[in-house]
Amino acid sequence: MPRLTKPRALPPGGTFGIVAPAGPIDEQRLRAGVAMLEAAGFRAIHRDDVCSRRGYLAGDDPRRADELMEMVENPEVDVVLCARGGYGSQRIVPRLDPGRVRRAAKPFVGYSDATTLHLWMRRVVGLVSFHGPMLERGGDLQPEELEGLLAMLSGRSEGGRSWQGDPGRDGVGEGRLVGGNLSLVAGSLGTPWEIETRGAILLVEEVHEEPYRVDRLLGQLAAAGKLAGLAGVGVGALVDCVPTARPIDPELHGAANGPSARSALAEWLDPLGIPQVFGLPFGHQSPNQAWPLGVRARLDGKRGELHILESGVRRP
Repeated sequence: MPRLTKPRALPPGGTFGIVAPAGPIDEQRLRAGVAMLEAAGFRAIHRDDVCSRRGYLAGDDPRRADELMEMVENPEVDVVLCARGGYGSQRIVPRLDPGRVRRAAKPFVGYSDATTLHLWMRRVVGLVSFHGPMLERGGDLQPEELEGLLAMLSGRSEGGRSWQGDPGRDGVGEGRLVGGNLSLVAGSLGTPWEIETRGAILLVEEVHEEPYRVDRLLGQLAAAGKLAGLAGVGVGALVDCVPTARPIDPELHGAANGPSARSALAEWLDPLGIPQVFGLPFGHQSPNQAWPLGVRARLDGKRGELHILESGVRRP
């Protein structure tokens, strides 16, 4: 795994390069998102074909890969921002050039399906990237979300960022932040971008996965040795992760006292004896706060707090 380096900070009035590496983005939402960035004092550019559609993808694989690399190497672009998630990022990874991405040293922002690209950035490129809000909500980001993202990208946070969640298991752990969407994290196993977790704080979120599927994903990570040696686990939004569609046990269908996604997580995590925090403000929810993958943080299970200890960017 290459030595980790930090991307260059977003300068005042800098430029966002918008990309669609996975699912298609609605044109109206794209325009609203661009307007939001411009209102905040920044510039946003994108290719004319960014709103392309090819089934459930934002155009074919060459288009999406070329677009991302074009924004990476465009000297006018300071930050590469995903328009939305969906599906498809893993299809373009073989077409990306890690050396060129590392040399460009630009912050990359996204979440959900972009988890694959974040893991690739860490394991193959060796570059800090940012799990954070995209443009799929148009210009509907809360002020605290936009401000949090801009503070992270500009380096204004300088390690002073703290979040409040729900206490899980007592203890304090320090380590580098890794993770993202739980399904994509588990899906990285056996790939060149397989997640490295030893000594790290694992942050995960999920959407539309029933509790038994969350159980299965944690079991897969455990079997691969990815839960051993963790410093702590922070859980973000678990959106619609309830037993609804074709449950394993029909008697639990819609049952208020049925297993929850949180209980499925705790069943795997409690025996580890490491600090846990639930309900952190990131994932498929609002607010969806930005956080830098690869930087050091402290997790306090008793207080339900996550403290980011260093900046994710390097300033001039």
